[in-house]
Amino acid sequence: MSDGGGTDTITTSRRRLRREAWGFAVGSLCFLVGALPPYADTVGPVAVGTTFVVGSVFFTAAAVVQLSLSGRRPPRAGTHPADRWDWWAAAVQLVGTVCFNVSTGAALAAAVTDPELLGAGWRPDAYGSVAFLVSSAFAIVATRDRGHLWDLDARTWHGTWLNAVGSVAFGASAVGAYVEPSTGAYLSAWWDQAGTLLGAACFLAAALLSRRAA
Repeated sequence: MSDGGGTDTITTSRRRLRREAWGFAVGSLCFLVGALPPYADTVGPVAVGTTFVVGSVFFTAAAVVQLSLSGRRPPRAGTHPADRWDWWAAAVQLVGTVCFNVSTGAALAAAVTDPELLGAGWRPDAYGSVAFLVSSAFAIVATRDRGHLWDLDARTWHGTWLNAVGSVAFGASAVGAYVEPSTGAYLSAWWDQAGTLLGAACFLAAALLSRRAA
């Protein structure tokens, strides 16, 4: 375009992280750090539990922003199917983050009461993990027709699949953390830990790649 003096100015498109991405990024980083064995060995179970609680709070705050403040509106008559699935994906994800608020809080309380009994500490719980898996499935359906979304940047394939892989990893961690009654041991100690690390890394990458036009 041209200004009044005849000098042409070039308008460039800038992109920035989505508002909710900041919360998801910080929350994911907390979960990633909290699941690292060197960190747990250094700071102890109470500090690790606090790290997970802080991460879950950032997750929930970001999920609230994503659902209610980013422009999404509840489905109603005439809502395009892509928008409908997008809203439900965000809503179910919020439920999942609240489940993690409860489970991380319970793990922290247990750590304060008896740090030795807590052992491995918090791992993704079944309810939150199932909610994340359902949310990811809804997001995949919404992304198939992203040209009709309320915001073309609301769902992208790299973000959708990174979140889906992260949700599967959290689910694997929840299964691995199941304690077999006969042995009193985790079903899979390796997946119990690796699933949390992988899931948090995927969520972090998805958040950092979540950008929209400024």
